[in-house]
Amino acid sequence: MAKPNYSFEKRQRELAKKKKKEEKEREKAARKAAGLPPMPDEPEEPEEGAAPAGPGQAAG
Repeated sequence: MAKPNYSFEKRQRELAKKKKKEEKEREKAARKAAGLPPMPDEPEEPEEGAAPAGPGQAAG
């Protein structure tokens, strides 16, 4: 049986996070350039497969 390539999976997660962050920054810059108010900070929903943070645990 083949071994899972955890390094590849981790890199893919990192790239996905980076892409999402860049898209969010572009959207924020576009809203600012258009003179619209900034988007309200909404609580982020946990990603699939992520365990919810309980009391006393740091999220993220």
